[in-house]
Amino acid sequence: MTTPALMEAFVAFLTATVALWFVAIAPRQSQPVVAAPSAGAFSLSPLLQHGLRTYLLRHGVAASIGLLALRLAIGLMMIHHGQDKLADPAGFAANYVVPLHLPFPLLLARMAGYAEVLGSWMLILGVLAPLGALALIGTMGVAAYHHILTSGLNIYVLELVVLYLGGSVALLLLGPGRYAFDAGIAAGLVEPGPTANAEEAPLMPANTAAAPAAASPGQSTGAALAATGVAVGEA
Repeated sequence: MTTPALMEAFVAFLTATVALWFVAIAPRQSQPVVAAPSAGAFSLSPLLQHGLRTYLLRHGVAASIGLLALRLAIGLMMIHHGQDKLADPAGFAANYVVPLHLPFPLLLARMAGYAEVLGSWMLILGVLAPLGALALIGTMGVAAYHHILTSGLNIYVLELVVLYLGGSVALLLLGPGRYAFDAGIAAGLVEPGPTANAEEAPLMPANTAAAPAAASPGQSTGAALAATGVAVGEA
């Protein structure tokens, strides 16, 4: 691994650590101050808040760590493919774009390189992660089509492309997890759900009456004597 690659890996790890601290550790160090929203305050629609909460904030700690590891793995590896394309766009266009008979091969080669570099950083940082995943899905989809067209269903040629493609599709569908800047921004935009603690409370039937309060010892003795007197009178 070259020195620039080591520097990129270090910067990626550092930025991911800052993102982890920003969205997971820092909020716990201070008590949140809940202010009543004013009439003119900016607020998202309930439907959009539900979408953000479901896509970005639903994962637990273990799932978010797994998604962070997947983002770092795909981003750190894919970024070098984009740099190789940008280093020799003419060679990439002649070897990969021209055989597909696509127009403007040199322009498409540069676009593929920038898509892989920017998309990789989006996944590493968790900033606009769905767009980064879409960028990698696009380039890996074209790469898979090229390999099938030129080499057929050769597993040794397709395996790396399929791994990148499958991981990017998984990140697009599952979201980046809580340990991403997207989740940190969304947490500040959405309001807590009105039934956040409803799942933790035990469910009771609607027509169940409240249990009577326990009587004091004096009340219990008085009730017993009254019941005895009623029974004696009836006898």
